[in-house]
Amino acid sequence: MPDFTVPLTCSALPLKDFLRRQAGLSLTLWRKIKTNGTLAINGQPAAVSDTVYPGDTITVTWPETSSIIAENLPLSIIYEDEWLLAANKPAGMLVHPATGERSGTLGNAIMHYYSLQHYSCGFHPVNRLDRNTSGLILIAKRPDIQHWLNQNQQYIVKQYLAVATGIPTPACGVIDAPIGRKTDSIIEREVRPDGQHALTRYRVLENFKHASLLEILLETGRTHQIRVHLQYIGCPLQGDDLYGGPVDQINRQALHAARLILPHPVTKQQLDLTSSLPDDLINLISKLGK
Repeated sequence: MPDFTVPLTCSALPLKDFLRRQAGLSLTLWRKIKTNGTLAINGQPAAVSDTVYPGDTITVTWPETSSIIAENLPLSIIYEDEWLLAANKPAGMLVHPATGERSGTLGNAIMHYYSLQHYSCGFHPVNRLDRNTSGLILIAKRPDIQHWLNQNQQYIVKQYLAVATGIPTPACGVIDAPIGRKTDSIIEREVRPDGQHALTRYRVLENFKHASLLEILLETGRTHQIRVHLQYIGCPLQGDDLYGGPVDQINRQALHAARLILPHPVTKQQLDLTSSLPDDLINLISKLGK
């Protein structure tokens, strides 16, 4: 974890208050530091109740472990620096282990890669994708980086490419409809008045006879948001049998996380990460174009 410097404009305050309020450490991370970590002020061991003053340097260290088992799996890395890693997740792969499925996930592959690089990192994904959605996953190498990005989601542009059934009208629009869990289902979502606010922007890139290629921008990040919103306007994703899409041309939802644009959490420079369409979506578009 990086050192923190108390700003000259900051008043004297307890170390705990500085780390929680000024440095922005999450409560979960703070508890880990308090339990297993060490604190120092200007190189000298410190306690959480010690007072820090303007110009002081705070050093925080703690051993980071993960319950995710390292597994040698194919891994496509799009971008990497000492703070972030972006990987291209294939369709059919879970982002992280789940109950009853502890292996074969992106998390297992990342932990194996970290072990080869001798990194002491946990698995800290910033965004999530459904099992059968392909594309970019952004991963923080430290929990404080993950926390910062999660707290600043409004500055991250998430662009998807999707093949929808039918052609939305108008060709460029906004779907603003709340999403909640469907009654009597633990998986399926639906548009419902008591749901969470959800907003999706779309633009038709190409028309086919009974389908269309869409560019989609997410303003919010609800579970199954794109899938539910496209079903809501009568244009479910090709291959999405859960939400009424036809499965005769492709056997998974035709959705790909193609681009992420964000301010770097440390350098503050803009990152623009892209992922090309996988072969199954290229083939689908080719078939529909004929």
